[in-house]
Amino acid sequence: MKSHQFALLLGFSLLGGCAVATEEPPFTVSFAKDDFEVRDYPALVVAEVSVTGDRKQAASKGFRLLAGYIFGGNTTKQKIAMTAPVTQAAAGSEQIAMTAPVLQSGGDGNWAIRFIMPRGSTLETLPKPNNPEVHLHAVAPARMAVVRFSGIARQDTIAAKTDELQGFVKAQNLNAIGSPSLAQYDPPWTLWFLRRNELMIPIARDSST
Repeated sequence: MKSHQFALLLGFSLLGGCAVATEEPPFTVSFAKDDFEVRDYPALVVAEVSVTGDRKQAASKGFRLLAGYIFGGNTTKQKIAMTAPVTQAAAGSEQIAMTAPVLQSGGDGNWAIRFIMPRGSTLETLPKPNNPEVHLHAVAPARMAVVRFSGIARQDTIAAKTDELQGFVKAQNLNAIGSPSLAQYDPPWTLWFLRRNELMIPIARDSST
């Protein structure tokens, strides 16, 4: 990533909502309890890369590749607005959460990293990526069980929050249809106490809640 691109992303992180409102995908909440929610997301369009490495390495590499696309690395040299979250999930998973943060789940060292495209984007109107590693996809509407938490998403914290979310899903008689995914809404240089994280599990729309 070029220095001016990094500086712009850093500015997003430091200024946050004070100067730049980063778009997040819309959703509706059908049930909420403490830090838990059941959300419905509409169909979305994402840019995606597949990368290898541990959780942190994969998130960083995927972020750089996708940032290259939205900063003009495409057939029309178009700048595309940064959105949140970036999502990261185990590559090959059939169900991948699709909202702002980085989304990440499971993993044997292979990860799918996604940027959500701005509202109104379509596969027909978005410019094609120059980098063959970047792919554009349409994502179907989805219902997600979510738990929110702040701070650094360390492995022990992720494991604990995963257990809590799975307990919530069971207690509410929800039908999980995919693996847990980690969603991170902020760039890695964001101060730890400002970071927003979520764990998400896709659930069937006929679940009881």
